[in-house]
Amino acid sequence: MSIDFIGVNLQLLDGFKYTLILFFATLAAAIPLGLPIAFGSMSRFKPIRLITRAFVWVIRGTPLMLQVMVVFYVPGLLFGMPFKSRMAAVIIAFIINYAAYFSEIYRGGIESIPVGQYEAGQVLGLTKTQTFFKVILFQVIKRIVAPMSNEIITLVKDTSLARVIAVGELIMAAQDIVSVYGLLWPLFYTAIFYLIFCGVLTLLFGKLEKKLDYYRG
Repeated sequence: MSIDFIGVNLQLLDGFKYTLILFFATLAAAIPLGLPIAFGSMSRFKPIRLITRAFVWVIRGTPLMLQVMVVFYVPGLLFGMPFKSRMAAVIIAFIINYAAYFSEIYRGGIESIPVGQYEAGQVLGLTKTQTFFKVILFQVIKRIVAPMSNEIITLVKDTSLARVIAVGELIMAAQDIVSVYGLLWPLFYTAIFYLIFCGVLTLLFGKLEKKLDYYRG
């Protein structure tokens, strides 16, 4: 039994497809979800603040691999409702994890804005909501681009953890080739996929930072 270079690429591309699905699904949900979690962490209502911060502390303090296993196995073991889709379980675990991390980035960005900016909004007759979205938000975006880009690039590499519950992402596809065909080089060859993907993201975030340079005073 053998496989040629084209066959290896086709099999790895099939795994890379699941890597991309996991990556974009996580971003699409975790980026907006992180904002209400950040607001909860900053809430003046103490119970909400404590619960939200405890949630973020647990998520940030435990391995993502463990969280994937908990999301996939616990509903079936405790409630008799196992996940029918392993991919869905992985996506949910990743969304929860990255929403917690993004919320801390948001919170840091929001709290870094001088109080005078809020006072300026009030002087202009804006409500707190209007002040946030018209005055504060774009300054926050400028300040969080760098940490967000680092976290998003980390997400690219974290997608490999999906294999812990046998989701056939890129690394698992390479492992299958190694075990079936006895070839070792496809495992290292996957680095090219990650390097290109991360390189494209780095360029995009670099351009975004340049576009936001007008906030420098």
